[in-house]
Formats: sequence, C-alpha cells, structure tokens
Amino acid sequence: MPKEYRTIQEVAGPLMMVKGVENVAFDELGEIELVNGETRRCRVLEINGDTAMVQLFESSTGINLSNSKVRFLGRSMELGVSEDMLGRVFDGLGRPIDGGPDILPDARMDINGLPMNPAARNYPQEFIQTGISAIDGLNTLVRGQKLPIFSASGLPHANLAAQIARQAKVRGTTEPFAVVFAAMGITFEESNFFVQSFKETGAIDRTVMFVNLANDPAVERISTPRMALTAAEYLAFEKDMHVLVILTDITNYADALREVSAARKEVPGRRGYPGYMYTDLASLYERAGRQKGKKGSITMIPILTMPEDDKTHPIPDLTGYITEGQIILSRDLYRKGVTPPIDVLPSLSRLKDKGIGAGKTRADHGNTMNQLFAAYARGKEAKELMVVLGEAALSEMDKLYAKFADAFENEYVSQGYDANRDIEETLEIGWDLLRILPRSELKRIDDKYLDQYYNK
Repeated sequence: MPKEYRTIQEVAGPLMMVKGVENVAFDELGEIELVNGETRRCRVLEINGDTAMVQLFESSTGINLSNSKVRFLGRSMELGVSEDMLGRVFDGLGRPIDGGPDILPDARMDINGLPMNPAARNYPQEFIQTGISAIDGLNTLVRGQKLPIFSASGLPHANLAAQIARQAKVRGTTEPFAVVFAAMGITFEESNFFVQSFKETGAIDRTVMFVNLANDPAVERISTPRMALTAAEYLAFEKDMHVLVILTDITNYADALREVSAARKEVPGRRGYPGYMYTDLASLYERAGRQKGKKGSITMIPILTMPEDDKTHPIPDLTGYITEGQIILSRDLYRKGVTPPIDVLPSLSRLKDKGIGAGKTRADHGNTMNQLFAAYARGKEAKELMVVLGEAALSEMDKLYAKFADAFENEYVSQGYDANRDIEETLEIGWDLLRILPRSELKRIDDKYLDQYYNK
C-alpha cells in the first residue's frame, strides 16, 4: 500500500506543495483523497529535497490542507490498451465518454512511449490515398510520414481532418487500417461534429477517438496526444495495423504547455512558450514511422492553426523543422469558395517522390505533378499581371495560363468534403486541365506519356 502524506503545505491554482515525501520521482502519478472520500488524480512536476510540487488533473476546490491525504503510486501515467478500443470515444485521460463499458486491457503501456531507434526505422515509401486530389496528386502522403496541415482560425480544417479520417486507405492491400483521432482544446460543437461525422459514415468502427474539450484542465490536454499515440503504437506494432494519427489542434496543445510552464515559474522562451517546446513537440511527432521487422506503421497528420496566419510563429516554425513537409490552407482560396482551400504552391510533401510512380500510383504521376505545379505557378503570375496591367497587356499564351489557373482551382483543388477521388480520377482531371495548354508547352512530361494520355 503506498504511503499516505497529510503534509500538503499550500495549493495555488492547479499546483500543490507536499512536504516530507520519500522516494518520489518526477512525472509519478498521485492521488489526493478528500475528507468526503473523493479522489483526484495528480502528477509530480518537480522534486526538491523532500518537497514535491504536484499538478492536479482536476480542480483544486474543496482540498483541505489539514485533512486531505496524498498517495504516490510509483508509476507514471499509463493507458490500458486492447483492440476493443476501436469504435470508442475517450477523454484526454483515456476514460470512456461514449456511455460504453470500460476497456478490459490486454496490456498497460506508459503514455510517454519508447523512442524509436533511428537505425530501426524503415523508410516511408508506400502511397496512402486520402481521396483528396490536392494531397494525393501533388503533395502525396506516404505510409510512416508526418505531414502537418497548417491552417488559420476560421478555416475549415475540421472538415478536412474528418474527410481524411473517413477516406484514407492503403491501396491494393487487405491489411487492416485504423485511425486514431485526438482532439485537444476543442469546443463541444466541434467534438460533436467529429463524432457524428464518423458515426454517419461508419468510419467510427475503425477509429479510436480521444477528445479533450476547451473547458477540460490544461494538464489533461498535454496527456491527450500521448494517450492517442500510445493507442496507435499498440495497434501498429503489436496488432500489425496501419494507423493514421490525426492530432488537432497542436496550437491548443502548445498553449497548454505554456500555461503549465508559467505555473512552474520557468523562464519563458519565444513568445512566452517554454524553451523546451521543440523537444516536447519532437517527442510527439517522432513517434510516427515504420519499424524494421514490424508490419504495422504510424502515419501522422498534426493540424495546427497559425496565430495571425503567421508561418514564422514558433508553433508552425518548430513543427516544420520536425515534420516532412506541410499542407497549407489559404484564406484567399477559402474566400473564393474553393473547398478544401489547399494552397498547393507553398505546400510540400518531402517524401512524395517515394510514394508515386509505376506500381504505386501510375507511371505518369511524377511528370504530370511537376507540370501542374509549373503551369499553375505561371497562371497565377499571369493573373497578378492582369490585375496590374489589364487583360489587354497579356499575350494569348498568358491568357491560356490564367484560364488554366482558374480551372485548376475550381476543378482540381476544389472538390467538396464528400468527394472521395481515387488516384486514377485525380490523374485524369490533371490531364483534362493540361489539355487547355498546347502540347508544345508541356515540357516537363515525357513524350511517351503525352502520346498515351494527351490526345485521348
């Protein structure tokens, strides 16, 4: 039986000071028992001699300094995992909130995970089809990759996240595919939107959801993505599943990190975020990947809203360093009614070349992708020129490119949140658009593909 302490010195907000403790470790879990028998969970933030600073997971109201008892449990936070988690909804501490029974765990896993040895990693190289042309065709997602979505407040990243979660699949295999969805600091409406969206399409059956609402404690928000990744590691590396992890919204997570750091009176770094935020984000993102000798894989799509639409803000900035590319949503495209408003030119998937081509998507994929990027970039330039100088100043070719850019946004990028296009359909739409331009302009495509597809 763990030793009980009645030596609570002070309680300040979510923090509590306990004196005279023995053999207590950093990050250890504890329980506080109130006079009325109610227990609340907490964890150790700091040890100084025989004094422990403890952080509460629930509110501190009703904690009486003289009568409340504290027990330290001798272990860090764990999640009970089992295949029965699929189809269920949990809170940020791994407790069911969908009205169903508790999970009978096959195992209990530490939520901080085991760092993957870089030498044990397999290179990501298999194509994952999301059904979204701007991602599949131009910024391809590869199994084992970390590909964040940079959004901004008011943009429909929730719809895009739900669409990817519903539609994503590994083609040409019967291997089991699961989605682990973690939402941090979202409103009840958003949470309801995700749950209903997954239930209506039946996607909930292969989804594990962790939901931390905006009114839940900040410290729970810090454990939510770790809970989700622990469930993903179990499904991927113990049960041989291919797991797509979607984390939304990393900005709320980083804000919770800043709040806890301020409560601990740590020296703030850039914009008040703690100096270790890079390391902390890396400890989440680097849990994705493929392991040698294991069939399963974890692919990750973290979603973050850039404060003030600023790419140089610490959260997107650090995320960009750790991950393999980014999908950027654009306010201008959103105003034009393009759904999803993915801005393909600044978006990038650093591993896309590994997941496309013959045997994976189609042999002409790489060529058409480069040609679409080039033509769209030139079309946008032509449109900017048109705004400054008027249409009369454009050459006939520039007008064709401007027409191409409009058609590209309206037909290729814009597809709504229900359309699930397979890669062949995406490639065909690309060819339809390239036929707007004369064959002589398509310098980035091999003649054999032009012969095969251009004159179709």
